[in-house]
Amino acid sequence: MNIEHALVCVFSAALAEVAGFDVDPAVRRSPRADFQVDGALALARRLGRPPVQVAQEVLDRVDWAGLHATAQVAGPGFINVTLDDRFLAQELHRVATDERLGVAAATPQVVTIDYSAPNVAKEMHVGHLRSTVIGDAAARLLSFLGHQVRRMNHVGDWGTPFGMLIEHLLDIGETEAAHELSVGDLTAFYQAARAKFDSDPGFAQRSRLRVVALQAGDEQTRRLWRLLVEESEKYFLAVYGKLGVTLSDADFLPESFYNDELAPLVKELDEQGLLHDSQGAKCVFPPGFAGRDGEPLPLIVRKSDGGFGYAATDLASVKYRTGPLAADRMLYFVGTPQRLHFEMVFAAARQAGWIGEKVEVRHVNFGSILGEDGKMLKTRAGQTIKLIELLDEAVSRAAAIVADKSPHLEAETQAQVAWAVGIGAIKYADLSSDRVKDYVFDWDRMLATNGDTAAYLQYACARIGSIFRKGAVVPDPAAPVTLAHPAERALAMELLAFPAVLDTAARTVELHRLAGYLFGLAGLYTEFYSHCRVLGSAEQAGRLVLCDVTRRTLVLGLDLLGIVVPERM
Repeated sequence: MNIEHALVCVFSAALAEVAGFDVDPAVRRSPRADFQVDGALALARRLGRPPVQVAQEVLDRVDWAGLHATAQVAGPGFINVTLDDRFLAQELHRVATDERLGVAAATPQVVTIDYSAPNVAKEMHVGHLRSTVIGDAAARLLSFLGHQVRRMNHVGDWGTPFGMLIEHLLDIGETEAAHELSVGDLTAFYQAARAKFDSDPGFAQRSRLRVVALQAGDEQTRRLWRLLVEESEKYFLAVYGKLGVTLSDADFLPESFYNDELAPLVKELDEQGLLHDSQGAKCVFPPGFAGRDGEPLPLIVRKSDGGFGYAATDLASVKYRTGPLAADRMLYFVGTPQRLHFEMVFAAARQAGWIGEKVEVRHVNFGSILGEDGKMLKTRAGQTIKLIELLDEAVSRAAAIVADKSPHLEAETQAQVAWAVGIGAIKYADLSSDRVKDYVFDWDRMLATNGDTAAYLQYACARIGSIFRKGAVVPDPAAPVTLAHPAERALAMELLAFPAVLDTAARTVELHRLAGYLFGLAGLYTEFYSHCRVLGSAEQAGRLVLCDVTRRTLVLGLDLLGIVVPERM
């Protein structure tokens, strides 16, 4: 049972009876009780009545509907709710026997999640990390909740740069180019092509003509373009494998996928009267967007040279996702600097009738990763950090920690643990931060085994597992749980909050809420373990249930964040 949701339902009904209209009950956890309901205060102001009187009238009308609790009006009109211990123990038993830990499946929606989006013939760098990690965690969470998730990797594989890339490929030969690309040296390949384009007018002219051939469907040019795309995708998949994300080759939905839809899209916008000329370009002017001079801002759909811009492709992606895919919810995980662009794209798509009233479309923005100097994270030489090198360094640093703390593990196991700890550290540092804010990349803090880190949570899970091995015991979900000690009760309350946390994280796309919950849960478990002896105590059987549900909750929560928990550390 999602207890918080159940309380929202029963108090919403009672408030509506008193008010004659719907009122938000404003249910929240409270240090003075288990939950506090604040909705009567707001209702009293609207009705012009004493808050305490309104609160008592609401409380008198509550139908507890399977909940077992006591409640009283407190202060200026709060309603404090305390759940019955036997009810908590009963719910804990139900969770203990449930593979999903009490998390009910949601009413399924079709959800498209646009994330990662690297560019062909360019190596992934640290700037791709947040989109990939946050988007993948959201995909995991929404899939677990029962939604039909469509992962969409909007790879940049089209446009004018491919003229110079193909010409450079021809200059060095297909065999050499394939080798260069296959070993992941995409940056060097791109930089060499760019240098020739900037310094050699003849090469630049050939590159421009090659773009025309590519767009015209020239067979040889398309074949060479596909070679670039295929080798780049192999590299991307290698990075995803090392990062441990769920993107696969089936999720590539590149810019070129929409090529055939762009001209018809422009025609449709024109027929609807939404397309206007602006300095030779075809533009949509969504209402409500203006520049500093107060003039309406254009969304350029077709450039003055006849080419299509990013807006055209993004509009086509919206139309495809709400059309053939019938998406109920569309999430775009792209950095904050692109906020205005996506707001205008979504507004234009609504004007065109491609986004229905019941469809949620959202730019899920995020901040930047900063170095210790407070500036964008780069190498000491000022270069962009390659993502694969960052991941390798994380695993290398973690390996030293694991070797020091867990010398008893076999070499192969140490390597597996090092990968889990290193990659987990990078993911958790990102996901535990409010995504809209920048955060500072700090190796020492991220890999610490104490504090708010993945390593701390991973070691917490391993320590709980060691209890069962040490005692050679298997928890019995049906064993009586007394919750006699305050630390037992506090831990049980937090475990039963898990469904509400997942619901909030999925609705708000704020993964730091889940990360914060897991860290808090681990802290409450430490309090429980320090005050309540488990093995050899009279309450052993019931306390083993608390240990088991805690470990399973931590493991599942971390898995939803994309973080692996080794069995032994």
